[in-house]
Amino acid sequence: MARGRIRARIRRSNLYTFSCYRAPATEEDRPHDFQGPGYSRMVYCNQPHMHAQKPLKYCTNYISTTKYNVVSFLPKAIFEQFRRVANLYFLLAAVLSLTPVSPFSAVSMIAPLVFVVGLSMAKEALEDWRRFIQDMKVNLRKANVHKRDGVFGLKPWMKLRVGDIVKVEKDKFFPADLLLLSSSYEDGICYVETMNLDGETNLKVKRALETTLPLEDDQSFKDFTASIRCEDPNPNLYTFVGNFEFDRQVYPLDPSQILLRDSKLRNTAYVYGVVIFTGHDSKVMQNSTKSPSKRSRIEKQMDKIIYILFSLLVFISFISSVGFIAKTKNDLPNWWYLQVPDDEGLYDPSKPLASGFYHLVTALILYGYLIPISLYVSIEVVKVLQALFINKDIHMYDEETGTPAQARTSNLNEELGQVDTILSDKTGTLTCNQMDFLKCSIAGTAYGMRASDVELAAAKQMAMDMDGQSQASTPHAWRKSGFGESEIELEAVVSSRDEEGRKPAIKGFSFDDSRLMNGNWFKEPNADMILLFFRILSVCHTAIPEENEETGTYTYEAESPDEGAFLVAAREFGFEFCKRTQSSIFVRERYPSYQEPVEREFKVLNLLDFTSKRKRMSVIVRDENGQILLLCKGADSIIFDRLARNGRMYEEATTKHLNEYGEAGLRTLALAYKKLDEAKYAAWNEEFTKARTSIGGDREGMLERISDTMERDLILVGATAVEDKLQNGVPQCIDKLAQAGLKIWVLTGDKMETAINIGFACSLLRQGMKQICISTMNTDALLVQDPKQLEKDPQAAFALIIDGKTLTHTLEDDMKHQFLNLAIGCASVICCRVSPKQKALVTRLVKEGTGKTTLAIGDGANDVGMIQEADIGVGISGCEGMQAVMASDFAIAQFRFLERLLVVHGHWCYKRIAQMICYFFYKNIAFGLTIFYFEAFAGFSGQSVYVDWYMLLFNVVLTSLPVISLGVFEQDVDSEVCLQFPALYQQGPKNLFFDWYRIFGWMANGLYTSLIVFFLNIIIFYDQAFRSGGQTADMTAVGTTMFTCIIWAVNCQIALTMSHFTWIQHLFVWGSVTFWYIFLAVYGELSYALDVNAFRILLEILAPAPIYWSTTLLVTVACNLPYLAHISFQRSFNPLDHHVIQEIKYYRKDIEDRHMWRAERSKARQKTKIGLTARVDAKISQLKGRLQKKYSLASSTVVTQQQT
Repeated sequence: MARGRIRARIRRSNLYTFSCYRAPATEEDRPHDFQGPGYSRMVYCNQPHMHAQKPLKYCTNYISTTKYNVVSFLPKAIFEQFRRVANLYFLLAAVLSLTPVSPFSAVSMIAPLVFVVGLSMAKEALEDWRRFIQDMKVNLRKANVHKRDGVFGLKPWMKLRVGDIVKVEKDKFFPADLLLLSSSYEDGICYVETMNLDGETNLKVKRALETTLPLEDDQSFKDFTASIRCEDPNPNLYTFVGNFEFDRQVYPLDPSQILLRDSKLRNTAYVYGVVIFTGHDSKVMQNSTKSPSKRSRIEKQMDKIIYILFSLLVFISFISSVGFIAKTKNDLPNWWYLQVPDDEGLYDPSKPLASGFYHLVTALILYGYLIPISLYVSIEVVKVLQALFINKDIHMYDEETGTPAQARTSNLNEELGQVDTILSDKTGTLTCNQMDFLKCSIAGTAYGMRASDVELAAAKQMAMDMDGQSQASTPHAWRKSGFGESEIELEAVVSSRDEEGRKPAIKGFSFDDSRLMNGNWFKEPNADMILLFFRILSVCHTAIPEENEETGTYTYEAESPDEGAFLVAAREFGFEFCKRTQSSIFVRERYPSYQEPVEREFKVLNLLDFTSKRKRMSVIVRDENGQILLLCKGADSIIFDRLARNGRMYEEATTKHLNEYGEAGLRTLALAYKKLDEAKYAAWNEEFTKARTSIGGDREGMLERISDTMERDLILVGATAVEDKLQNGVPQCIDKLAQAGLKIWVLTGDKMETAINIGFACSLLRQGMKQICISTMNTDALLVQDPKQLEKDPQAAFALIIDGKTLTHTLEDDMKHQFLNLAIGCASVICCRVSPKQKALVTRLVKEGTGKTTLAIGDGANDVGMIQEADIGVGISGCEGMQAVMASDFAIAQFRFLERLLVVHGHWCYKRIAQMICYFFYKNIAFGLTIFYFEAFAGFSGQSVYVDWYMLLFNVVLTSLPVISLGVFEQDVDSEVCLQFPALYQQGPKNLFFDWYRIFGWMANGLYTSLIVFFLNIIIFYDQAFRSGGQTADMTAVGTTMFTCIIWAVNCQIALTMSHFTWIQHLFVWGSVTFWYIFLAVYGELSYALDVNAFRILLEILAPAPIYWSTTLLVTVACNLPYLAHISFQRSFNPLDHHVIQEIKYYRKDIEDRHMWRAERSKARQKTKIGLTARVDAKISQLKGRLQKKYSLASSTVVTQQQT
């Protein structure tokens, strides 16, 4: 194929009967007549300066996916912060601290709020800055743009303007929506890969208008001018209406001339195009939505807890206020030494209600420690550190592309542990768009010894099962007959050859069978049919060969990956496609001698190309002997219907092989041929040519009917089995996610057949599964299928497969819940031919209809809508298009990393955050209520039992680091065990660690601790000699002892809560306790301590008193005893899954008793009907059936011999 500015002389449009035919101009092809709104856009080609001013000034080509900009950051970020209930309360408290009613200084209230809000805003700014950097990577890509006088130069994408002429070269993305003017092919054809937009892997053929074909090089644009009037920006990817005015003539435009932003040029050296839509006006950006502000379920539930605590705060403040009114009215006049009323009028016996109101405000601030201000900032710090661990996880680093995992927002870490449904794109997410030729069936004989992943997994599992079974459970006759692992492996067609002995892998070819390789097929009994099979592979296609000048080998520019795999296979078998001209295909055949290749010419008479409707492709050729042949490949159901009576010789055997290939998750095509009589062909060709050149609306229908008459009475040759190369580890990942109890939906723009094949390949579908296919042809199936019928047979597995047109109807209000109920009753759901908007609508339906957490994962611009709509959006970052990543919350390089992201990090993050929040409320209730209790002893005066500095340090220093270490380092089980016991993940979706039972349990624990701490201290120190001189304790001594007890109690509590200790946790927990004593010693030496009667409070007052130490020990033990009893009882009589695993690991049973460990692992899997495990189980039962049959035959033979 020619390169650069030299045009390729092949008129590629001749290769297409259906998809690329330019009929002669007719009256029907007159310019579009459109008026009014919706069609107001004017584009002046090669005159971008015309678009510098309104009304023709359109948006720039700069794109942004950030939440904020320089202007909006401050107001939007502040709004986000004060959407949190607690922050709103503390803002009010900070304002009131400026008034005389505040019991604390203004600085002690305002400083923590500014610190907390400021830190959270800084985190938001940092995350948005990262999004901005990724946006700029796209905006600064270079495009080749016409500057003036036929000179082209590089310009950043963001600088492109409407009307610019752009030259795009092979394998480059289109920088904006362009109108195709010309290409490197003489007839203006170009190939476009739209995988980023609609998930389609097959290339689309685009063609330029005939009038612009002479614009073939840079110089031809020197004086070029034209104008375009077209539709306004809209999100519809598949329609376009416009008129092109050039040389005083007006030509109609349609979608076949439009090249959309983010699609890629393939198999074409270069194209020229004019920019029509830029930036956010382009169709792909019109399909995206604004970055939503997502909040996790735990955070939303946390707001409800804050409401409960706020209600408690108001309640106890009200009680305190009523008590103060009573004291002010009745007792205060008698207490003359208090000099009432005071100057501010806060204590006035003549106005008890006013004094009570002021005291209510004071109490609301005083008891504010019930609501933890440091909770939010601690959670922010923990989430950032969790995100850092996700980013640095070596097991989620893709060495091939050098891409690590990336938590683009840390707000949703714990949401990863609560996912119920995964909605996945197919192309580029599950598959890597590479096909491998694996097996084939020729003339009823199966070839290809290499086992599929499913067969290998089945053999391995059966070998483990038989190894683990006791001798008693294995039939004696089986053991005697020698049935065992080797038999199973033989049954599973597992090659026993060592992997290292294999030759280096060839891309697209994983076939392994010596009978067909190196010319050995000459010796096969059906060598003539094998020859035909290889010729169909090498001749029946639309590909173009490209010779590598260094190696002399050929690579193929094929429309679909399947075609590329067939040509690589044909080359390896000795039939190398090496050249295509306008009318011929040349194949270098190693036949009749394998050592001496012969170049043979096949004249292409007609090519009936593949379409989704036809599901087949045929080529009519004349070989060197003058024989006319029709060679055909297509879906087996289509080919079998077209076989002649004498062409069905191998039908039964081929059908059996096709079923086996289907079970192994392979994509299959049937191959057939037909010899044509010269006279009959001439008559047919005359009719075909007449239909092809006809003018009228039914031209395509006529072509279809005439093609159908030719593609009859075929003779079956065989079938191919191609492995749709899934991304590494996809079946295993889906299997593990299914075992973790997750539901998986696939939403793809690809056609139904391809989606079903992928479903089989990644084990979402399997043989024996009942498929409910709903397309526009049978929408009534929705009404017939009652979800209750699905429940009748618990063993049956159902799969729902639905196309985009049907989805349009099912997503309407009257049908959508019926569709959702049906889908929920199925084991797997595959939606085909869906537009980006439909992906988002389906995601919204699942999210809102089930009320459970959804996760969407995709790699292209067509996935942006569903990524943003889902509770969690995951982008695949290994590919070139960055749209999905820029819209996502988390980015990973391969789908298989999703397993670790959810099952390990999701599980850990959920439990860490849940335990951390529960503990936070526990410690603040334990601390805050002691202040309230003291009020009753202090005449409801607003006096605190604690020194201000103690209260300030409680949340900020003394209890913050241990709780952060809990949120960052806690592990109930290690990562390896998480992956081995996927059912542990269900603790998240079931919300076992953050349900109301557990939340109220922790609150009750806090209430109990506060009662013990306060009343035990009061009882012990009341009227009790405290120092060696016989003095009783004053308020500061009692308050400090009480505070010491709280520090010990809450830190011991967190130590009991932790399952996994590192030196960091030990340092933070015991370091916090130690720091309290250091602080007391230092604080007691300061002059400020004299003001609060705390001079040398530790060294001279508390430390020498034995009662101080004994009280601390007694209170700490009493506070933690109920929790210790609770967890001991639970672990002994009602253990959770992770308790059992922890015990097994502690007693090393996983090493000493492997059978027990395997049994526990098999129990810790959610029962699932999809995934490799379900498929392997089905395969195992099939293999056991065969073994049983062999065993029965062997037994009957032995009995017969004994009788004779």
